[in-house]
Amino acid sequence: MKEIPRIPLLIGGERVSSQTTQWRDVVNPATQEVVAQVPYATREELDRAVANAKEAFQSWRNSGQATRMRVMLKLQQLMRENTGKLAEMITREHGKTLPDAEGEVGRGLEVVEHACAIASLQLGEYAENAASGIDVYTLIQPLGVCAGITAFNFPVMLPCFMFPIAVACGNTFILKPSEQDPSSAFFLAELALQAGLPPGVLNVVHGGAETANALCEHPDIKAVSFIGSTRVGTEIYRRASQAGKRCQAMMGAKNHCVILPDADPEVALNQLLGAAFGAAGQRCMATSVAVLVGKAQEWLPEFVARAKKLKVNAGTDREADLGPLVSTAAKERVESLIQHGVEEGAELLLDGRGIRVAGFENGNFVGPTVFAGVRGNMKIYTEEIFGPVLCVVGVDTLEDAVAFINANPNGNGVALFTQDGGAARYFQNNIDVGQVGINIPIPVPVAWFSFTGSRGSKLGDLGPNGKQAVQFWTQTKTVTARWAAHGRTVNTTITMR
Repeated sequence: MKEIPRIPLLIGGERVSSQTTQWRDVVNPATQEVVAQVPYATREELDRAVANAKEAFQSWRNSGQATRMRVMLKLQQLMRENTGKLAEMITREHGKTLPDAEGEVGRGLEVVEHACAIASLQLGEYAENAASGIDVYTLIQPLGVCAGITAFNFPVMLPCFMFPIAVACGNTFILKPSEQDPSSAFFLAELALQAGLPPGVLNVVHGGAETANALCEHPDIKAVSFIGSTRVGTEIYRRASQAGKRCQAMMGAKNHCVILPDADPEVALNQLLGAAFGAAGQRCMATSVAVLVGKAQEWLPEFVARAKKLKVNAGTDREADLGPLVSTAAKERVESLIQHGVEEGAELLLDGRGIRVAGFENGNFVGPTVFAGVRGNMKIYTEEIFGPVLCVVGVDTLEDAVAFINANPNGNGVALFTQDGGAARYFQNNIDVGQVGINIPIPVPVAWFSFTGSRGSKLGDLGPNGKQAVQFWTQTKTVTARWAAHGRTVNTTITMR
């Protein structure tokens, strides 16, 4: 019988076999094969990881920017060299197709490349003679031990949204990857050590809610970043904030795609297909609602016909358009929500339930699913389905589309397809959503711009990536200094003299 590998912890630069009694199976969602087991770290192990990070911070914070930059340069090289291996791990445990997994590694690599510019990003300000003989300047200093808690849907990209910038700024880090697909994140952390991160600068602990709560409440952790569901993110933010920590929580979404009748239908429909059904809809920026304006509603039959032709198979099939959902529980939830849609009166134009994939009969497959006639009070609209299910809404005007979207509590991403620059300008100025795509279906910005989800999709005022990430992982200290001879008179006013 094949021995099932057990994933270790990473503490102080060493692989550590957990002493826990609680292990979780990591399952290939296409086959139900148990491919690994992941530990739920003990409290003693978590405390040891934090203590190692706290000790490492004392020297790492004083390392030169050039030293940290060179580590990031080496890490991006190692990620390029190991893209195939990382992608295979992602596909085996998450289920997304290999080309999609390779694309995920590429988007994570963008952030590491951005972190290579830390010498330019972590610059303060200086004002000579702000007052007579007095200089004022700012120091952009690391916080200390920081933590990241990531969701299953991007097991490499989401850690890259956190630790590269954090450690490049001089912090040390505790990463808790998703327990559903942790192998690729662990391997990524080992690549970072191979790139030159000293022992203790980056540590990995595994676990569930208890581990996440302990990170939020640990007195030696200064900041927590979270990406995942609204339910979990709200609790993470509450716990971390009450413990006096800086926290950012990127949470759930209901992303809309508006198609105007002047759009190129070939482009719009193909882009919508990929945005709605790629990764089996398991993206926080997936398009889950199409808003067809005016005569664009006549394109719906063609869209459904194209959706029927998408290939569903195991992610190892490079020709597949979408793979399985991550777990049997996820499949059951998605199919239950589809049934809710039927019972609430939405028109089911394409039903992805009951699909069987030859050779992978036990896989968690749900095919592309399309509902028309969806109303704003239906459960398939109010909940984030996180599966290959598209809700279609018809409206008369662009103004109606904007009003409909702005009434939704979430604000992660939105897209508009049009050839009218005036319409695009109206849309970007009036839509109350943090990330807007114009003829781009999934507007996740490049890494040197910040991730700016808003409203119900985000807690905290600073997002990952871009300038906001450097602000989040650092503390600004302002120094007011005078080196001239001090005056011999007493100054009892607030003025500088």
